[in-house]
Amino acid sequence: MKKELHEKQKAIFELLKRGEEGLSLRDIAREVNLSSPNTVQYHIRQLEKKGYLRRNPANPSDYILLQDPVKDISYVNVYGTARCGSSGLLVQENVIERVPLSTRMFGVTEHVFLIKARGDSMEPYVFENDMALVCSQSVVENGEVAVVVYNGEAKIKKVIFAGKQIILESYNPKYRPQIIGEDDEFHVAGKVKSIIKFL
Repeated sequence: MKKELHEKQKAIFELLKRGEEGLSLRDIAREVNLSSPNTVQYHIRQLEKKGYLRRNPANPSDYILLQDPVKDISYVNVYGTARCGSSGLLVQENVIERVPLSTRMFGVTEHVFLIKARGDSMEPYVFENDMALVCSQSVVENGEVAVVVYNGEAKIKKVIFAGKQIILESYNPKYRPQIIGEDDEFHVAGKVKSIIKFL
């Protein structure tokens, strides 16, 4: 049973459910008529304690909104596949929406996020506008499909380790493999757990 929410906490929770892009603590304070971002931070911590959201321990600004446990629903962050800044993919400012998913059916934890696919390079495994459910982690095994950030752009690729080389492979044979160079910016954002197709 979840604990009762303070009026301001209800307002913050409803605002977060809207999934507005780039919503800062200062923006939230203005929207719900609070005096400062610190007060917003306090209420967000209370929402977490009361079971209304879970924050990612690796990135406190990233969180999953939780619905009524009886309905088994969590709101998962969706990130776009457009170019992102040098700070990486998993920052609150890059959230484009929040999607409700069954916690048990999809194995939703505080470490997962969704990313919308773009292009045809991973067909027939991933199609345009499919959603990849991703577990946030910085290391993957050889041959696993992952979301990577390569020179400032988020990509869904099969990651191959060949000696000291890292190769990004597409499933669509018309795309050539990409070899990561020494001067390239590259890191793994997470492992793809499953592909969700929204009709």
